[in-house]
Amino acid sequence: MQTILQVERITKTFGSTVANKDVSLSVKRGSVHGLAGENGSGKSTLSSIISGMLSADSGIIYKDGKEFKPTNPIAANDAKVAMVVQELGIIGTLPPAINMFLGKTDRFSKMGIVNIKKIETAAKAQFDKWELPKIPFTGKTEDLSVEQRKILELARALASEPDFLILDEISQALSHDNREALYKFIEKFKNQGNSILMITHDLDEMLEVCDTISVLRDGVVIDTKAANEYTISELQKSMIGREVSGNYYRDDLEETYQAETILKVENLALGEELQKVTFDLHKGEILAICGLSNAGIHTLGKVMFGLEREFTGTITDCITGKILRRPQEVLKAGGAYLSKDRDHDGLMLNATIGQNLIVPNANRLQGKLGFLSPKKVNTMSLKAADDFEVKCESINSIVVQLSGGNKQKVNLSRWLVQELKFIILDCPTRGVDVGVKAYIYDVLKKAKNKGMGIIMISDELPEAMGMADRIMVMRNHVPSAILSRSRDFSDEKIAEVML
Repeated sequence: MQTILQVERITKTFGSTVANKDVSLSVKRGSVHGLAGENGSGKSTLSSIISGMLSADSGIIYKDGKEFKPTNPIAANDAKVAMVVQELGIIGTLPPAINMFLGKTDRFSKMGIVNIKKIETAAKAQFDKWELPKIPFTGKTEDLSVEQRKILELARALASEPDFLILDEISQALSHDNREALYKFIEKFKNQGNSILMITHDLDEMLEVCDTISVLRDGVVIDTKAANEYTISELQKSMIGREVSGNYYRDDLEETYQAETILKVENLALGEELQKVTFDLHKGEILAICGLSNAGIHTLGKVMFGLEREFTGTITDCITGKILRRPQEVLKAGGAYLSKDRDHDGLMLNATIGQNLIVPNANRLQGKLGFLSPKKVNTMSLKAADDFEVKCESINSIVVQLSGGNKQKVNLSRWLVQELKFIILDCPTRGVDVGVKAYIYDVLKKAKNKGMGIIMISDELPEAMGMADRIMVMRNHVPSAILSRSRDFSDEKIAEVML
């Protein structure tokens, strides 16, 4: 099989940090080549070099047998190389169709005037060509969901007509049905003689979709072999350097929570997005909420935290009897919320770890005169970073410089340092590696055992089945079933209710 891309002895450093060291790999035409590794192993650095976003310190890359050294993403696009980045990289105030052809609008212009209709027609043609899930092309891109924005990023990469495509953590932003659409696209793209370099923390997905897998650890290629030569445990061991010990998910097979009800949700509705949502959350319960891309599961999380104000129905704090409608009321009741889009809605990326930890905890960090106590702030920040094993130089490190897994640890720790009664988590393990996933699940199990109620909105059925006491499945904006934890839990059974 012909080689489309050859990487030879690529090295890249950032100060004293070695991101890639003598990395070599070969990608065959018409194949999907997986790039596995923990957060911080060098995967995104290597893909950024290939796509022209970074330059290597040393080494050489060949594309179709010729030296390939793109100085920027446009130069890479000209060589038919494109990338869908892990973190969303689009301009929120522009319409989706414009974002799709940003930097390439000359062919839609006449006498300096851009023809928006022609851009929208071209956008639709690209979506139709690759059978991508439909999104609106008008309005502001920032009004799209995380999932829709990720699909837009894929379409934008495809607009440059690449024959080599890098997918950096695209699937973890997608729900069950849109993941299936992604896999269908990958097969079609590959069958046309094109190639994909795929980065994903979903190891089952990697083994299923990829033809070959290279494992990176600490910036070095540890192993490369055919995907069918790996098992999940062998791949984990190769990535981490040791056997993954302990239970990944829960090891019990029955629902275990207390009789006391923390929250009572009755007839919650938001226009056409949610209808007739009713359920209870118990003390010490993990309630998972699953559904397809149009089911309303992510909207439900926003409504419960009071971010969508025009809803009807009630959310009752059963301890005080108070109705919760605003974020301040949820916080006062001992609740918290983690958005699916941590970079846009959760963290202050250009602030320090310590500053991110302060915001939700300001009230209890005050000194005698009502000002923040530097001593209290420092003590809490150091304890949170230590307890949640955040890998950083110090609590003064800027959050945007952290890996996805460490960002999520900061995101979680800023809430869980409090004595919460309940928390709403929207896709808490999106974009994190297997080691951080196991860590987060362990944190949630401990929080459950202490009596915290956890609502876990998830696009991943194995995660929901592995962690939940009960799963509420939503279909067409309405709950279609609530399934209790048992030996009969299966993704086929849940998918039946979902579809």
